[in-house]
Amino acid sequence: LCPVQSQNLVTDNVAVVEGEVAVISCRVKNNDDSVIQLLNPNRQTIYFRDVRPLKDARFQLVDFSDNELRVSLSNVTLSDEGRYVCQLYTDPPQEAYADITVLIPPSNPIIESREGQVIEGNKTEMTCTAMGSKPAAAIRWMKGDKELQGRSKVEQTYDHTFTVTSRLTFTVSKEDDGVPVLCIVDHPAVKDLQAQTYLVVHYKPEVKIVVEFPDGLPREGQNMELSCQAKGKPKPLRIKWVKVEDDLPSHAVITGGDLYIENLNKTYNGTYRCFAANSVGETYDDYILYVYDAPTTTPIPTTATTTTPTTIFLPEATGGNVSPPPPPPPGVCVPTLFVCECDTLVLTTPL
Repeated sequence: LCPVQSQNLVTDNVAVVEGEVAVISCRVKNNDDSVIQLLNPNRQTIYFRDVRPLKDARFQLVDFSDNELRVSLSNVTLSDEGRYVCQLYTDPPQEAYADITVLIPPSNPIIESREGQVIEGNKTEMTCTAMGSKPAAAIRWMKGDKELQGRSKVEQTYDHTFTVTSRLTFTVSKEDDGVPVLCIVDHPAVKDLQAQTYLVVHYKPEVKIVVEFPDGLPREGQNMELSCQAKGKPKPLRIKWVKVEDDLPSHAVITGGDLYIENLNKTYNGTYRCFAANSVGETYDDYILYVYDAPTTTPIPTTATTTTPTTIFLPEATGGNVSPPPPPPPGVCVPTLFVCECDTLVLTTPL
């Protein structure tokens, strides 16, 4: 006897986006000319071999052979979802089941913020809503390049779709100003679905005093200009200069955020403070002034060399002799003179 190979009927589950095309494939291994047919979830015959008894023209024959019946269903709707039956007329009949799952993408997500702007150090709350999907969507949050965790709530609507709302709460800093916040929706029916907003953070001014001049150490007699540079949101509207525990020099000039002092002297030593304020608050920066002595200038000596001929007259000789000078008193040194024809006269004293 020859061995008889058993027939094997197989099919696959199908996931399809609403409005697109689903393809159902009934496949037979080792078919012995048994008839293949496809039934809908109500067990109505869609195709018997290559004949379509059902009048729904959205079903179309894609391929038919002894080993396969392949049928397409166009413009799929939620009502098409269910279990389809591949049936093989054998004894006993064989059945395989293909579940069609209809995916409905969510609408564009909507981000809402509890307030339009946030003060640094405070908490803010945002919500992101993705409506009308099947299955329920998953929502993720990104602040800049950092992922944040939200709390999601899922509600099923009357039409068997889902609305997902995710709520995000976090504390903001001034560095968050202008940073994008993204609500990213993950769903098998759609890719790259997201909504974005930007944080608006108000913060107190940041104040810095910059010495415009002089360069180097401040010295008596010089002029000085200090610039108060303030950055904040909203923009600082008030800048004020004071001298701590003293009055500003009487002739100091303030123009905007700049403080100008002429003719420095040591009585101006002290701490100069610049305040800047906006609607969030007030901050300041200090500059400690110490006036050094004025630089001293020493004139550079100049040397002039003058050459003057020197003539030494000696007494004329009498009879060819010269009277020697009288001897010096005891303990007294007498210089000896030399005559030379040059510009330098050297005097030496005998020991």
